[in-house]
Amino acid sequence: PVANATITPGPLSHQVHAGDPVTLRCSVQVGSAPVTFTWLHNRQEVAQGPILDLGDINVGHSGTYQCVATNQLGQDGHCLFQAFSPELALEVTPQGHWNTLVAAGVSGSLLFLVLVVAVFVGWCRWHR
Repeated sequence: PVANATITPGPLSHQVHAGDPVTLRCSVQVGSAPVTFTWLHNRQEVAQGPILDLGDINVGHSGTYQCVATNQLGQDGHCLFQAFSPELALEVTPQGHWNTLVAAGVSGSLLFLVLVVAVFVGWCRWHR
């Protein structure tokens, strides 16, 4: 029977930015062929196979991912074995939000610097 299904890359909590390419792989440490893999996103089936290629992800890809490995015993397949991987929590952060914050911070700093220079120049002229 299949056992010890795992998802790579780990850890169990994974944070990525929108637009990043993400590929998840499922494997088992124990189990004889043929082993089939089913992918769950938020406990809903989304794909089959050992590799889940999410491509360039967006915020809608956030949530939990889990793979289910299955194999059968006997020529007629009368015994079915399943191994569930631990859930992987994937958090997708919007990329544009961070860029906007950085731009606003830089703009604010430059504006403050110009204001300080203007005050200094005005003070110097006043005291001549």
